[in-house]
Amino acid sequence: MNHNLTHGDRILSGMRPTGRLHLGHYHGVLRNWVALQQAHECFFFVADWHALTTAYENREVISESVWDMVVDWLACGVNPNLSTLFIQSRVMEHAELHLLLSMVTPLGWLERVPTYKDQIEQLRERDLATYGFLGYPVLQSADILIYQAAGVPVGEDQVSHVELTRELARRFNFLFGREPGFEDKAEAAVGKMGKKQGRLYRELRRRYQEEGDAEALSEAQALLEGQQNLTMADRARLAGYLEGGGRSVLAEPEALLTTAPRMPGLDGRKMSKSYGNTLSLRETDAAIDQKIRTMPTDPARVRRSDPGEPEKCPVFDLHKVYSDDATRQWATEGCRSAGIGCLECKKPLIDAVQAEVAPIREQAEALDADRDYVRQVIQDGCDRARDTARQTMNDVRSAVGLDYRAR
Repeated sequence: MNHNLTHGDRILSGMRPTGRLHLGHYHGVLRNWVALQQAHECFFFVADWHALTTAYENREVISESVWDMVVDWLACGVNPNLSTLFIQSRVMEHAELHLLLSMVTPLGWLERVPTYKDQIEQLRERDLATYGFLGYPVLQSADILIYQAAGVPVGEDQVSHVELTRELARRFNFLFGREPGFEDKAEAAVGKMGKKQGRLYRELRRRYQEEGDAEALSEAQALLEGQQNLTMADRARLAGYLEGGGRSVLAEPEALLTTAPRMPGLDGRKMSKSYGNTLSLRETDAAIDQKIRTMPTDPARVRRSDPGEPEKCPVFDLHKVYSDDATRQWATEGCRSAGIGCLECKKPLIDAVQAEVAPIREQAEALDADRDYVRQVIQDGCDRARDTARQTMNDVRSAVGLDYRAR
């Protein structure tokens, strides 16, 4: 998916604490986080309120998983010096923005979210006829909008949630962005930019509004970002004034479609705790050896001398993730000709997975022995997240008329 993010733009992503992390999490999410933190301002959070939407009766699992999950993040290379790591429920502003957004969210929008009906169908054994489950996309939107995130890394199944977030931001800005005396306040803000910069802003605004010049819009937005002497409220006013609307209170995020490979489980299906087919990030070498050695293979290979078909074998799906072209070719030819046995085919995978997991497991063990450090990382992250969230909420409260101190 194409996107317009630039170096330093803010990224927001979260993960629900529902048990030990596995290689699916590593390849699908964490490797991407580690890469993103090198170029962007990243906020990564433990989505413990979200875990309650589908697992409220398993609260012990949630509470036990929070710290294990943070340890796994750190062990995989998520760096607290480059990223802000925090726990959702410790930043109460998420709940406040969720409440205010729920006041203006049409019910039909939530009922049309694709994952809503899918999960109702898949999780029939759970009681999901709750407001929390229906409304969790609004909480997800609040998570994103409270940090004015420019980008949200998601898989294809979550793109609709980011689009809903964009629609909610648009609706909120339309309903609450037009403050009394908006144009006068916007013109006063232009004056604070100085003569040269103010003249440039007006010219770019004219080019965009009169000529539809998209490049002028981008230049003007970049100009606003560089204005150190403007308050957040003034910057928001000028962003809305630029596009001919009201104040842009909440920024619309982009979905960053992740290109992570599908991580196959030990049975060929997608790796998932619910299928019991995972390899955890802290798996021992002996357990990795045992689990891969006992993986099912092509049913046609009953005896060592029977030829098989790699595309029908769960083991070959792992070769697609871990093996180079030469190894995959060796496995393909050896399987089809019965030149190698299934255990021989599995050996390079055992070695590759053990090599990948070993440093993560060792780092996790060291972090487990220093939980005070892990808790300090989260406390510092919660403080930073709270400061950022409060700035947004001050603007939101003012927009909806709840900032009584200003009256």
